[in-house]
Amino acid sequence: MILTAFTLVHVVLSLIGIATGLIVMAGFLAEKQLNGWTSWFLWTTLLTSVTGYFFPFHGFKPSYVVGAISLVFLALALFALYKRHLVGGWRAAYVISAMIALYLNVFVLVAQLFMKVPALKALAPTQSEPPFKLTQLTVLLLFFILTIVSTVRFRSTAVRPA
Repeated sequence: MILTAFTLVHVVLSLIGIATGLIVMAGFLAEKQLNGWTSWFLWTTLLTSVTGYFFPFHGFKPSYVVGAISLVFLALALFALYKRHLVGGWRAAYVISAMIALYLNVFVLVAQLFMKVPALKALAPTQSEPPFKLTQLTVLLLFFILTIVSTVRFRSTAVRPA
């Protein structure tokens, strides 16, 4: 029962992180700093990564690597925003690191969808089949392009830390 509740909290944090991250990304593209949304995005995404380590799994899991990478980029985003106030190159570092953290959360969402949704699981039962790989490649390319555009557009924005 406790594990079910913990899983629900983890999933809700993840979905809030993704939703608010998409709003933050829209802000980057519109050359706007959305302070409240930014705080929700960064902190719920951070909590998603941290809570992922508290599931009762034994042995090494690929999700540990994704979580660690996400935590590194979230730390960079938080440092750039709150300690360096997006001055100079820290603005680009913030956008890029925030977008990578969002991408990693979406990457996990896609993997979970292919594991849990019967129709998707039927298409790629081992997640090594072309539908899964093509979906993940499409998401990666989309985020790559959106990160570049976000970085260029947000560079000229005058911002205040969230």
